[in-house]
Amino acid sequence: MKKINVLFVCLGNICRSPLAEALFKHKLKQLGLEDFIEADSCGTSDYHIGDPPDSRTLANARRNGITIQHRGRQLSKDDLNRFDYILAMDESNYENILYLGRNLNIIHKVSLMRSFEPDAKAREVPDPYYGGERGFQEVFEILDRSLDGFLDYLKQKEGITVSPKPAG
Repeated sequence: MKKINVLFVCLGNICRSPLAEALFKHKLKQLGLEDFIEADSCGTSDYHIGDPPDSRTLANARRNGITIQHRGRQLSKDDLNRFDYILAMDESNYENILYLGRNLNIIHKVSLMRSFEPDAKAREVPDPYYGGERGFQEVFEILDRSLDGFLDYLKQKEGITVSPKPAG
């Protein structure tokens, strides 16, 4: 099976997208898929290149049993060619991705993250940056549901079979 590359994109790459990347990698490891699917994250802006994720994102991830190993980086045209799936956290970043790839045939690769969330009540993953702890937990829960839906989609579309690893 060819390796599948997945990219999560938000604005600054310090809150939503690094959490999505880390949570997705955690799920891949639990399912025994880490050798078949790679994940990364980035931002459409250059605000936080080289920065660690927001301390509140790191704290939320830890509370939920997730470890984040990431430094902020900006989306590049190379990413648009390299990744098979590009998941935007909101409409603005979705549009920015398409604008960067305007001369490339990428629209089939780009989706909103919440398009994979069953019964989603909104289209966007809200940006928790200006909110409190509850907002970060809400984002975690949205990503958890959306990533489960995305994994189900990948299993069907890519013909992936899952062999969960034993706990421990």
